[in-house]
Amino acid sequence: MVSPDSEARAKTLRVAIIGYGLAGSVFHAPLVSSVAGMEVAAIVTSNPRRQEHAQRDFPDAEVLSTADELWRHPSRYDLAVVATPNRNHVPLGMAAMNAGLPVVIDKPMAASVADAEKLIETSQSTGKVLTVFQNRRWDNDFLTVRQLIAADLLGPITRFESRYERYRAAPRTHAWREYSAPEEAGGLLYDLGSHLIDQAIQLFGQPVRVYAELEKRRSGAQVDDDTFVALQFATGVLAHLWMSVVARIQGPRLRLHGLRGTYEKWGLDPQEHALTTGMRPGNAGWGLEPPERWGRMLTDVSGIRIDTPIETLPGAYEEFYILLRDALLSGGRPPVDPAGVLTTLRVIEAAQQSAQSGTAITL
Repeated sequence: MVSPDSEARAKTLRVAIIGYGLAGSVFHAPLVSSVAGMEVAAIVTSNPRRQEHAQRDFPDAEVLSTADELWRHPSRYDLAVVATPNRNHVPLGMAAMNAGLPVVIDKPMAASVADAEKLIETSQSTGKVLTVFQNRRWDNDFLTVRQLIAADLLGPITRFESRYERYRAAPRTHAWREYSAPEEAGGLLYDLGSHLIDQAIQLFGQPVRVYAELEKRRSGAQVDDDTFVALQFATGVLAHLWMSVVARIQGPRLRLHGLRGTYEKWGLDPQEHALTTGMRPGNAGWGLEPPERWGRMLTDVSGIRIDTPIETLPGAYEEFYILLRDALLSGGRPPVDPAGVLTTLRVIEAAQQSAQSGTAITL
């Protein structure tokens, strides 16, 4: 006799990906297709070149020109993923839920707290799941830091330093991330800050004070391209977050200081690069780093000085969709609570106020 749970797990969730740029083609579609019990059933893009790529990558999926074609037949799908430019996150997310579909929205969930609250209200009124793709909660370095804090290997934490730094000599004038209109949510504070701030909040809770510097360094830049955010937490922990595209030599990816020791890690999580080269979860070596890229810990444990490499935990972006699959089939909680993401957006808005006024903002 087959149990109801077994029948539920046997169901294959049909996923519609809206948008087939970087987010849709490199992250969402490959991750969805790598998870047992999920399949890419439709891809929405109006770009002819991307339509060709979508058909080549997923020959069994429908390739549609507009999201309206999804809403006309929502019963064909079990989940919609909004992987479009930021200005479309709110209208498409609301349309999906009003059509009867659970929805994943790529980060940032919205350009403002007010717009994010509209999405949450729509989820509550329709009863449809809403979650946000904060994939860097499954970065290898973040998972490792979280484990070190839980094990209390560094003593009481005093400071957390985290960086996403790159070098791009000139703005990409036709890229929407470089647009300054508020609805675009362009610039590094939204693009990379959505990850760095979210990670700090996951580790230490809601900050009580925010200070920020948002600079436009490159000629012709319309949005911030060299940004610093400082967060103070009620426990006394300070988080210093850097994001830049004008750093020719990058600093350490992160440093975690405690009263007994420090952990330092260089180099970015390898999963994004692996996805761009065609590697997929389940392939040999997925999410792993070679020992020469592991971080270093210097600390005292029971009075004994320890100076050692720390093996980096495997990164696991696919875990987001595994947890979402199980939530949709069982009625459980989604992997990322959108109400929690509101805190990140509140910090982003406070950072904007701080940069304008030159003062720290109390939350």
